[in-house]
Amino acid sequence: MTEDAPAEILVARGISKSYGGVRALKDVTFTAYRGKVNVLVGENGAGKSTLMKILSGAELPTLGEILLEGEPVHLHNPRDAIALGIGIIHQELSLFPNLSIAENMFAGRELRRGRRFVNEAAQRRQTREVLRRLGQDLNPDTLVGDLPIGQQQLVEIGRVLLSEVRVLIMDEPTSALSNHEVDVLFEVMGDLRELGVTVIYISHKLDEFRRIGDHVTVFRDGRLVAHESMSETDTAWIVRQMVGRDPDSLYVRNDSRSGDVLLDVRGLTAPGPTRPLVDDVSLTVRAGEVVGIYGLMGAGRSEFFECVMGRHRHATGRIFIDGAEVTERDVTGRIRRGLALIPEDRQREGLVAILSTAENLTLASLHRFLAGFHIRVDAARAAVHAAIRDLSIKVADPASEVSALSGGNQQKVVIGKALMTGPKVLLMDEPSRGIDVGAKADVFRTMRRLAADGLGILFATSDLEEVMALSDRIAVMSNGRLIAVYDRAEATEALVVAASSAGHGPAGAAHPSPLEPRA
Repeated sequence: MTEDAPAEILVARGISKSYGGVRALKDVTFTAYRGKVNVLVGENGAGKSTLMKILSGAELPTLGEILLEGEPVHLHNPRDAIALGIGIIHQELSLFPNLSIAENMFAGRELRRGRRFVNEAAQRRQTREVLRRLGQDLNPDTLVGDLPIGQQQLVEIGRVLLSEVRVLIMDEPTSALSNHEVDVLFEVMGDLRELGVTVIYISHKLDEFRRIGDHVTVFRDGRLVAHESMSETDTAWIVRQMVGRDPDSLYVRNDSRSGDVLLDVRGLTAPGPTRPLVDDVSLTVRAGEVVGIYGLMGAGRSEFFECVMGRHRHATGRIFIDGAEVTERDVTGRIRRGLALIPEDRQREGLVAILSTAENLTLASLHRFLAGFHIRVDAARAAVHAAIRDLSIKVADPASEVSALSGGNQQKVVIGKALMTGPKVLLMDEPSRGIDVGAKADVFRTMRRLAADGLGILFATSDLEEVMALSDRIAVMSNGRLIAVYDRAEATEALVVAASSAGHGPAGAAHPSPLEPRA
């Protein structure tokens, strides 16, 4: 090692991990450097999370050893890792929704006043301090289940920051955060780096990890295939190492011709505690059209989708599908009218983790396979295999639990479940959240194929590049209101960002573009 080379603090040497006959890791040697942000990238299923589980004590390696500060360590469980100063922030939240923020922060390590009592005042005080560090002015007594997913993610991050960590593993920590919250988190990471804390950072967001990372390590198919200083790489190099193709192939525009109006939403409004969740929104989607809704966190995108699907019974306004007004007020009725939703939070709202891949795929469409009181098993099995084939879902056995799949394949299962209901209009809320570039390309190809088949696609995203690249029209929301609708030819990043952040359209573009004639 040269004089200027960074010091190694954590080394996983010759790590292999097998689950039955499946080798998730194959002789991996990974090094994290002291006081640096060590970025780990790869497609879903490449082995990143498996290695992180081993480094955090949640899994034992089949072969290999772990060295901390040059000394072998044995991590039999997460408590062993925490005792040695190794903490982890998981992508999928591990919070208790029925407990307060402070109770979640200190769950399992409560501060004591004497032997018998919990020092709740001290817990609240420390919770406030770490929340302020993350730019959040929240009441520590607020139930976590009442927070939006972005703030829940910050609670998860804050819980680890309360510990004295030497090595902090962050698995997709920004997947649900707004741009401002990402900026605050990166400031905190900069402070940790100055204090000598080592960060291992897993992310699929190329622009983010290039901004914060010092070193990048690439995994593919359970192997470590590349390691380099971030300054010696570019985005194209990283994508090629991950998936073996040029990043320009990720986004291909929808070339299908749009037809008649399939979805016509008029004056949709949903009241909220202090202001409307959705405020007088009117929007149309045509057959074969991909319409993107862009907005920052709190813009009302998810609430708009929930209202369209009938999850807010108190919402007012009118909805038409294929020219006929929707009178059904419940989710089941609207699914049967041709609406389907891919929710933002696939774990809590899109999947039932204890059920199999096959059961999840057919969960919303079992009526299609009923014969009297019995399910036509052969028909259901054939439909499941067709969905797995069409969506390229990587699963060895459809009867295995869906929780065993990678994040990208779980997202494909959620999409498959929706498609098996036979929708006319597909609502997709952050369809690429928490999945890698390869899985994103698969999802985007599916969107284009469905549009070409005549479906109407309405998707919401906070990713500016995605909405600009994929949309035929771009609708911008802010504070529950529809600010502007731009045709693809006229849309620019400056127009879209100005509309979303200012709460009104920029000069000369303050009004939505004309909507299609209504019946």
